[in-house]
Parts: sequence; structure tokens; C-alpha cells
Amino acid sequence: MDIETPAALIDERRMAGNIARMQGHLSALGVRLRPHVKTSKCIEVARAQQEAGAVGITVSTLKEAEQFFAAGFSDVLYAVCIVPDKLDRALALIRKGCALTLLVDSVAAAEAVVAKGRETNQRFDLMIEIDSDGHRSGVQPEAPELIAIGQVLQAGGARVKGVLTHAGSSYDLDTPAALQALAEQERALCVRAAERLRAAGLACPEVSIGSTPTAIAAQHLEGVTEVRAGVYVFFDLVMSNVGVCKPEDVALSVLTTVIGHQPEKGWVIVDAGWMAMSRDRGTQRQKIDYGYGAVCDVEGNVIDGLIVSGANQEHGIVARRDGTADAGLVERFPIGARLRILPNHACATGAQYPSYLAVTPAGDAATWPRFQGW
Repeated sequence: MDIETPAALIDERRMAGNIARMQGHLSALGVRLRPHVKTSKCIEVARAQQEAGAVGITVSTLKEAEQFFAAGFSDVLYAVCIVPDKLDRALALIRKGCALTLLVDSVAAAEAVVAKGRETNQRFDLMIEIDSDGHRSGVQPEAPELIAIGQVLQAGGARVKGVLTHAGSSYDLDTPAALQALAEQERALCVRAAERLRAAGLACPEVSIGSTPTAIAAQHLEGVTEVRAGVYVFFDLVMSNVGVCKPEDVALSVLTTVIGHQPEKGWVIVDAGWMAMSRDRGTQRQKIDYGYGAVCDVEGNVIDGLIVSGANQEHGIVARRDGTADAGLVERFPIGARLRILPNHACATGAQYPSYLAVTPAGDAATWPRFQGW
């Protein structure tokens, strides 16, 4: 490939397979898939998900909402609790025609949205975040505050679209049984929150759940209307350790060039350091530690036992994962040789690049822009 390195590559065949797998699974379970586009932040990737059957998108920043809306994605869920100083920016999007749904998980946040709605004569669409696993944000499904939030929103003129949860603790699991149990917990607790709101006379038409591991592990989704998942579009080594994909499924890689050697140490030096791979070391606490990434040949085939064992800003060290000093790597990978590195965390590695190179099975490559920031 005549490509300056390091470069972020998307294997279009693998990506298409990942999209088809998730879409087919959730369609069979009778729910909508609303992909989380923070993984790619790329219009072309999101369009491929949409063409496969996805409905709407999930975003993690208002910049994502703005960029995707400008590209024609009008059904947008902003899945981070809204704060007062971002309401004007959200309002501007809504008044341009974006069907933007906001998120709250406290009475204070709900009151701020209601106040802004009254001030601007705008009826905001809201979802209430539910804590289904103690991972991060959200109100407990049995908490009195849940009903109080719904009452503040409804009485204040906002439209309560439903409840939302994210079982992010699924990333800490690595067995099918544990993943299935958490998937059911995520479903059941979010459905329970919806039932409590309805019993209190509050509207709650939507139940939105999801993480890539629980979406894949779910056996049934009774009471759920949509699932959100993001990293499945590329997958990564963390997801491989969780057990929901194999390294061979990972569609994002970093193309790198050999720039030097340390024969006595069994090191091959490449031009992909932590600036190219990100500092995410998510596999460090999992069953297989891939360092800064797993090494593949230039075609994307995993080379067993080789990882990027260490990294500086622009230098990566390719070595054996078991620590064996293999001097034969020098001859095997001479100066100028090309390799691909699979990332620990696709979202973090993608964030290092302004664009991807999407590679077809025939070897053709197209530039797909990626936007950054907030």
C-alpha cells in the first residue's frame, strides 16, 4: 500500500460483517438498533449502519449531533446528561429541524430543562437515565427520585419519551453466562423503571438499553423498544477479551512501518507509538494483555504472539507477548516492512486520526473523514 504511516484503516469487509451480525441479531429479537456513532464519528460508517436497517443514531457530544444532522441524520439521541449551559446549543439544533432527544438523571437537571423550555417556548424531548449496574450515571429504578423527575418534566411541559440505561460494567466480564445475566439485569431493571413511571400516570413509551456485549448476549428483549451499541461496528481487543468477537473480526487497524531494530532485545521498532494507538491499555486487566495492540501482517492477518509491548509518543516496540527475545524478528521484518496493529479500544484509537482509509477486499482505499472534539 502506498500510504504514509501511521494511518487508520477500516477493513470494509469486516465492518460490513460486524454490522450485519448486530443488525440481524436485534431485528430477530424484535427491537430497533440505534447505533452509537461516537465510535466512528464518521458519516460513511453511520450510513452503512443506516442502510443495514438501523433507526436513528446515538451521540455523546453535541458536536456529533450537529455534524450528523448536517449530513442528514435527523433522529438523534444525545446520551449524556444535559447541563444548563448546553441547552441553548441543543435548542439551536432543534429549531433547525433536528429531532433531538436529551437525557437527565436528576431533579435539578429536569428543572433546568423545564425552565429553559418555558423561557423559550420550546417543548423538549427527554429520556431519564436509569442505573442498571452501578457503572456510572443514572437513577435507581426503584428510587422515589425517578417518579419525581418524571413529574417535574411532565408538569413543566417537556415530553418524556422514556427511560434509558447502559450496562457499561459488561466490559469487565468474559463469560457467556455472566454476559447473559447482565443483559437480562439491564433489560429487567430498565423495564421496571418504565413500569413505575407508567403506574404513576407518567408517559414512558420508549425503553432504550444497550452496550455491545449485552446487546450480543441478550436472549430476549421483552419490554424493550430499542438497543444502543457502538463499538460493534469495528470491535477491538477489549471486546475480543470480553468474548463477543475474535481478533479476526476487528475492522479497525493502524498501518505502521518498521523503522528500526534492537536485535539483542528481540524488538522491532515501528512508527506507531501511543499517539497512533492511544494510551488506552484496556486489555491490561483482562485475560490477555495485548500491550498497545496486536500485530498483524499487512493484509490484516494476526501474527500469533506478537504485540506492541511498549510505546513512546511516535515509537512502538513490537515484541513477543511472552517476553522472549526473538532475534529472528529482525530478518522477518526489515526496515520499511509494513504491519497492521489492532487496537485495544477502537474509539480511542480512531480519535487519534482526522480520517480513515477504508480498504475494500480488492485493495482499493477511499478516504473517509472523521471529526474530532466537542
